[in-house]
Amino acid sequence: MVKQDLSAELISIGSEILLGHIVNTNSSFLSGKLSGMGIDVFYHSVVGDNPSRLSIALKNALKRSDIVITTGGLGPTVDDITISTISKALSRPLMLNRNIAESIKRHFKRRHIKMPSICTKQAFLPKGALAIENTVGTAPSSIIEYGNKTIVALPGPPRELIPIFEKGVIPYLKRKYKIRSIIFTRTIRTTGLPESAVNKKIKRFLMMGGPVMTGIYARPGEIDVKITAKAEDKKKALARIEKIKRRLLGILGDTVYGFDDDTLEAAAGRLLIKKRMSLSIAESCTGGLIADRITNVPGSSRYFDRGIITYSNKSKIAELGVDKELIKKYGAVSRPVALAMAKGMLKKSGSDIAIAVTGIAGPAGGRKKKPVGLVYIALARKGKALCVERHFAGSRRDIKNQTATAALALIMGTDTYFRRK
Repeated sequence: MVKQDLSAELISIGSEILLGHIVNTNSSFLSGKLSGMGIDVFYHSVVGDNPSRLSIALKNALKRSDIVITTGGLGPTVDDITISTISKALSRPLMLNRNIAESIKRHFKRRHIKMPSICTKQAFLPKGALAIENTVGTAPSSIIEYGNKTIVALPGPPRELIPIFEKGVIPYLKRKYKIRSIIFTRTIRTTGLPESAVNKKIKRFLMMGGPVMTGIYARPGEIDVKITAKAEDKKKALARIEKIKRRLLGILGDTVYGFDDDTLEAAAGRLLIKKRMSLSIAESCTGGLIADRITNVPGSSRYFDRGIITYSNKSKIAELGVDKELIKKYGAVSRPVALAMAKGMLKKSGSDIAIAVTGIAGPAGGRKKKPVGLVYIALARKGKALCVERHFAGSRRDIKNQTATAALALIMGTDTYFRRK
């Protein structure tokens, strides 16, 4: 079968998802894999462990989508209702699959565990179903052809679902539908501008239709611009993306720090290596988070010298040489103290660059003049220093993360700043 513009629909099954007890990562994984094959995913739905509601979801999905993929509900317990519901919805009787039954027995035998009789349930599949062995667990995946539609039933645990889909389902779909197109995405990573400002700059690209689409996706302190193209192969998709990418880079300018899976800390590291600069960090409100992100990058020992957590006023004075009268006059969370911390770290470490942060992460400790979320980030280099004031919102963890991102963004701007000076 050769069919253009294939569409797929994902149905996630499990009351635990609806109740918020687990995060549904399967839909993200499957959507990414399907779009990479050129299969459009137009619908996601989540259904609890209820046969009648699942049956309705299945019938609706089969009316509007070529491929329907279910996840979860393949276990041996009474609330695992996926296969029996598919069987009734399609009027396909359940049949014992002897190969799967033997596979389940081997699974328990390898682990020297007596197989519970209830697990035999998992070897029954709708008549005509193609079984795909589960080499990790006991729940088999099955593929059911229903007219010109395809139903794929996958287990819920990602460690089982991922290898089954990659090794069994993808090859099947490619063979059956003779897929001749792909959907490919490139990401431009930016920092320093809010989502509204990025939206204003590239609005005309966001409104474009056709084979190339552009979208923006906000993360704390960062904005991703995604360019997605559909084409016959990767080379053509990339060529279409490149035309838009060049124009966007001209508009976004210095706010761009990387592409695709790049991180701000990795980009900062590359800049430090390029400029042959070493870095040290003095942290107060972030408690070592900036140093943690910096050292998560392999090879960071080439430029990162040290980090000190000076959480108390006493430690700021003892470790960084901050004047206690300065703290007394302006408070620990202030521009003068942040600058003194950065300069003290620079002197103590002998690094080329020193970063210092001090702020109020909350939820308590804020005042009218110094509210929760107020942060000062200072950067010092021999004979020169700057400090920026930021106001962040959210939980304590949110404020710490945003502060760390802003500090890394400041490192990315050091060369421009000191060249101006």
